[in-house]
Amino acid sequence: MSDDLATLATEATDPRFAQIDRMSVADLAATMNDADRTVPDAVRAALPQVVAAISAVAERMARGGRLIYVGAGTPGRIAVLDASECPPTFSTPPDLVTAIIAGGPSAIVTPAEGAEDDAGAGAAAIDDAGVGPLDSVVGIASSGRTPYVVAAVSRARELGAFTVGLTSNVGSDLAGAAEQPIEVVVGPEVISGSTRLKAGTAQKLVLNMISTITMVRLGKTYGNLMVDVRPTNHKLRERAVRIVRQLTGVDAPAARAALGTAGWDVKVAAVTLRLGLDPAAGRERLEAAGGRLREAFGEV
Repeated sequence: MSDDLATLATEATDPRFAQIDRMSVADLAATMNDADRTVPDAVRAALPQVVAAISAVAERMARGGRLIYVGAGTPGRIAVLDASECPPTFSTPPDLVTAIIAGGPSAIVTPAEGAEDDAGAGAAAIDDAGVGPLDSVVGIASSGRTPYVVAAVSRARELGAFTVGLTSNVGSDLAGAAEQPIEVVVGPEVISGSTRLKAGTAQKLVLNMISTITMVRLGKTYGNLMVDVRPTNHKLRERAVRIVRQLTGVDAPAARAALGTAGWDVKVAAVTLRLGLDPAAGRERLEAAGGRLREAFGEV
């Protein structure tokens, strides 16, 4: 593993930012905003790698596999954020999309910087998760050389899982360990080495794509409607009502009544209203369609 951090793009110093401590708040905010605007272009340049990764992840998940993120520090926290949003957004089981962070759950709020250097713990975490051939493991490390993450990805690949290495440097150890690298080169940070900035933003954008597009491919949306939403609060219940109304053309009271009868399952409520079925028959039709609402409606 390379230890020459000085050669990494994520550790470089950009002379454009050399005087930020002398800038006004307005000028510094504009400077940071200008730097952040370059991130989407860096992600776009890596889209072929992103597409290849998502296609493989979705294919395995369609056969019963899981999506597991692994990261340390900021990448680990971003991974936890993305994974934790999947159950309420797509009604996924808690163990379908998960995140492993170096140092354990407490590292989400209390930094455990030394944990990222423990390669043995990274490999052990993969064993503890019971990773197998149907699973996809996405390692995230801005530098591409974090020992915990590289070891985790290497172990997952040994176990037959599909592996992805998301990094902000080219030709890194993580890219070499993974079956599919995703190299989003954002360049030097406004504060040199502070990869919670542009690199972290790039990671969030890519993980948004991985989880969201995978779920779309698995039939978790109808068009751009969040039909698998879990309506656990007032805002989400109102969203569920709007979705059912949009799908069926009924008024709000009828949508709310159908949702109540269906246990606030948007798909079941929509099928019962559109096809004139009772909830049990609606569930059976959805199951026969693999949970895909468009197919349950009989649409091509």
